[in-house]
Amino acid sequence: MKTRELGRTGIQVSPYCLGTMMFGQVGNPDPDDCVRIIHRALDSGINFVDTADVYGPHGMSEEIVGKALKGRRDDIVLATKVNGAMGEGPNRGGSSRRWIIAEVEHSLRRLRTDHIDLYQIHHPDPRTDIEETLSALTDLVRSGKVRAIGSSNLPASEIVEAQWVADRRGLHRFRTEQPTYSLLNRGIEREILPVCRRYGMGTLVWSPLAMGLLTGRYRKGGPPVRNARMNWVPRHLTDERKLDAVERLIPLAEEAGLSLTHLAMAFAITHPGVTSAIIGPRTMEHLEDLLAGAAVTLDDEVLDRIDRIVPPGTDTGPLDVSYTPPALERAALRRRSAGERAAVTR
Repeated sequence: MKTRELGRTGIQVSPYCLGTMMFGQVGNPDPDDCVRIIHRALDSGINFVDTADVYGPHGMSEEIVGKALKGRRDDIVLATKVNGAMGEGPNRGGSSRRWIIAEVEHSLRRLRTDHIDLYQIHHPDPRTDIEETLSALTDLVRSGKVRAIGSSNLPASEIVEAQWVADRRGLHRFRTEQPTYSLLNRGIEREILPVCRRYGMGTLVWSPLAMGLLTGRYRKGGPPVRNARMNWVPRHLTDERKLDAVERLIPLAEEAGLSLTHLAMAFAITHPGVTSAIIGPRTMEHLEDLLAGAAVTLDDEVLDRIDRIVPPGTDTGPLDVSYTPPALERAALRRRSAGERAAVTR
């Protein structure tokens, strides 16, 4: 695979990034099979691997990746993430200095390496000052344990804030962002991707197959979904708007001589603001299918037709696991107290 620049880091990465969320008990529980899948991906030309401390769960995915990269570590750009809860207790997660400094050591041990090429904050943490987070990450870069730092799921305004804070405080800045992006969820085209390009940030987009909707396995009027994903993203898998869009995309893909999966992956890496699309195979068969479409490119006619089905910069519906700002989750942050409202009327 031809490589692309990861923002302005000088690091070269493949347009497909191997995601490892499905390696472990929640996906493929056979570590040896997972290792074989990783080796096949590397042999195909993928040089970018993304994991997280919570995958597996609780570090199992990192352990599998560490085992697979033995003897091959220097050829791989290795990314992992911190922030998710790694046990009971209020301080075993989040983006505080206390947790970041402690958890990076656990990730290094599980990954069997002395450094992480890209260390990312998995989710926004409204409880923690961004300067606190960037200060801890800067210390990790200066110590040599981390080469570059990134964020994931940040709103555009918080990406800008983090860049300003880094500049004004002399801290290392986020070099990458990891948002969701697919044929069905194009919202990042409106602000996230332009902001990332403005600051020279690389982007690793997750769920380019829309949590499975763009594989063609889930169809409107088809049998009810009865798998683990239904417990995880029920609104997403049953959203009528998304299912309607899928029904329109399938014949488009067929007319282009492509599977829906290959159409979706080619679309995800077409945008000039996207560095890599994260693939998350659970089996070798899944990986082989994805690799078979790695050379697919889409012409302007196909892209124009996609734009008519899902307009640029729009989401066809919410994704259950996407980040929701506190002001949208908690009604109290959008409403004055009863006493304050009463005072206004007096």
